[in-house]
Amino acid sequence: MGAGTLVDRIKEIELEIARTQKNKATTTHLGSLRAKLCKLRRELQEPAGGDKGGAGEGFEVSKSGDARVALIGFPSVGKSTLLSEFTSTKSETAAYEFTTLTCIPGVLNHKGCRIQVLDLPGIIEGASEGKGRGRQVIAVAKSADMVLMVLDASSGHSEHQRMLLERELENCGLRLNKRPPNIYYKRKATGGVSINFTCKAPSITEKDINDVLYEYRIHNAEILVREDLTVDDFCDVIEGNRHYVKCLYVYNKIDMTSIEEVERICSQPHCTVLSTLHKLNYDMFLDKIWEYLELVRVYTKKRGQPPDLSDPLVLTRGRYGITVEAACLQLHKSLVENHDYTFVWGRSVKHSPQRCGLTHALADEDVVQIMQKRTQSKDTDPFNKSQASGAQSKQQLKKAKKPLKT
Repeated sequence: MGAGTLVDRIKEIELEIARTQKNKATTTHLGSLRAKLCKLRRELQEPAGGDKGGAGEGFEVSKSGDARVALIGFPSVGKSTLLSEFTSTKSETAAYEFTTLTCIPGVLNHKGCRIQVLDLPGIIEGASEGKGRGRQVIAVAKSADMVLMVLDASSGHSEHQRMLLERELENCGLRLNKRPPNIYYKRKATGGVSINFTCKAPSITEKDINDVLYEYRIHNAEILVREDLTVDDFCDVIEGNRHYVKCLYVYNKIDMTSIEEVERICSQPHCTVLSTLHKLNYDMFLDKIWEYLELVRVYTKKRGQPPDLSDPLVLTRGRYGITVEAACLQLHKSLVENHDYTFVWGRSVKHSPQRCGLTHALADEDVVQIMQKRTQSKDTDPFNKSQASGAQSKQQLKKAKKPLKT
C-alpha cells in the first residue's frame, strides 16, 4: 500500500471522528476508529522495504554529555541563534527560512553538567507524513531527554504553531509532558481475554477494551487497569513504541510583543519567554531546563578523605535512574557485584551519614562512600576457613590443618 493511500485513509478516519457525535451509542464506533487510526499511523512511520536504517540518515549524531535536548520548531523562529548563544557552536543564521539543513550539535555547560543541544532543521505542516523530511527530524527528537519547542511570540499566531507542532509530534509517537498509563498489559498464547479494574475508570469501559483488542486481532491477553485512561492511551499501550518526553515551550522574540501577551504566556504551564536579540530572561531559561531534566549530581568520597567536588557523577531519571546502583554502574560494574553498603550524606537521608543499599534513591549534591565486601586471599586465609561448609563446628575448624606440601 502506497504512502499516498495511507495518508488519504488517515484523513478520512480523522474526518469521520471529527463529525461523529460523542455519546454512549457511538463510543464503540469511535474506539474502533481510533484503533484503526493508530494502526495506519504506525504503517505510515515504518520504512519501506529495503530501506534499512535510513530513517534518520543525515540527522542523527552520536550521544554525548549527561543529557540530550532537541530544538524543535518552524523555520526562522530562532533555534540556531539559541544554539549559538548558549553553546560554543556557531550555527548559521540568516533572514531567510531553512538556513539549517542538517542536525548541528552543541554542548551546554551548566552547573558542572554537559548537556548536548541539537539544532534540528525547521519542520512544516505535514512533517509526520514525510513532507520536508519531517520524519527524519522527529526521529532524532525521539532520542532526546527533553524537547525545546521554539515559537515566535511576535508572529501573532504562535498558538497555532504550537498546536500544529504538537499534532505532528503526536502523530509520530511522541507524547509531550505525559507519563505512561498505569496499566498492566500482557499478550498470551491461550486463555482468552482477562480484564480487571482496580479503580473507577469512567473514560473507558470493558467493552471499549474488547473492541480495541478485536481491531488489533488480539484474542488472548491479560489486562489490569490501575487508573482512568482513554481509548487512545490504551492504543498507545498496545503499540508499545511511544516515547514520553518532557517539553518546554520557548517563546522567542518577546521584545517585539506587548507586556500583556508576555504575562499571558508566562501564566501557562510548561512555558517560558526570552529574547535572543536583547538577551532577556536567559537565567530563567537555563533554570527551567535544569528543572525539567531533573539531573542529579553525586560526589564520591574515599574513606578518611574529603569528598571530590570537582568531578560529580551525573544521574538521570530517564536513562538509568538515580539510585545507588546507577551510581555504582557509572563507575564500574564490579562495584555492584561486590557491593556491601554505602554511606550517604545529603538531602536524601534522614541523618548524615546513613548506611544505604543499592535501591536507595539519591538527591542532588549527595555525597556517597561505597563500601565493598572484604574478600580473603589465600595469604590471609591459609586454612581455607572461608571455603569451609557451614555445617562444621568451631572445634572442627580449629583442628583443620594446612595441607601438606608435596
